[in-house]
Amino acid sequence: MKRRIVLLYAVTVSFLCVLPSVLAHVPYLEHRDFSMQHPFKVKSITQSLGVYAWLQTDHVHPSTDVDVYTFTIQQPTLVHIEVIVPVVNGYYYVNFTPWFALVGPGLPAPNQTLPFNLSQGEGVIVVQDLPPGHHRDTFFEPFGIQWYYQGPKFDQTMNTSGTYYVYYWDHYQTGGDYVAVLGYKEQFPPIDMLRSFINVPLIRHNRELHLPS
Repeated sequence: MKRRIVLLYAVTVSFLCVLPSVLAHVPYLEHRDFSMQHPFKVKSITQSLGVYAWLQTDHVHPSTDVDVYTFTIQQPTLVHIEVIVPVVNGYYYVNFTPWFALVGPGLPAPNQTLPFNLSQGEGVIVVQDLPPGHHRDTFFEPFGIQWYYQGPKFDQTMNTSGTYYVYYWDHYQTGGDYVAVLGYKEQFPPIDMLRSFINVPLIRHNRELHLPS
């Protein structure tokens, strides 16, 4: 049994060694909705993660699907957040431009209506994307061998310790797949090497997408 584990670890290391270092984030897939009741818990906001997730839109019963991520800091920490959207078949998601917001202690009071509630003592920074129909830059990500629309980025040092939340939602009610990029350090401890070994082939074959049938 131990020999099998060592062999699997060696194969995983070899697999990751041939991956480009550019944008080499640890890939996670959203298997169930990241709600306020069941948020995605980020162990370290400095480690680069790419969470391949989905915002659903119900045009029959309009509502806003909000994905929730959470992390805790104990000292001044640089927080990097962004959103990217897959380019699929040249036209899927061309008008899908999700927004995100950072919520936590020491942040400004909201100056607009939000699709979620703030607790006492929390402030918010909302990061908006362009409205549908505007040109967006695209880039090729060699990690998953896919093209993406570049969304907005957030880079700022948080000086107040405590628990923070990141909310992603589709302000324009289009719906679709997106990648929540959290953190900036490319780190692959053994469990994340194994996770990459499993998830990267799925991403390379678009198995993470929720395209209409």
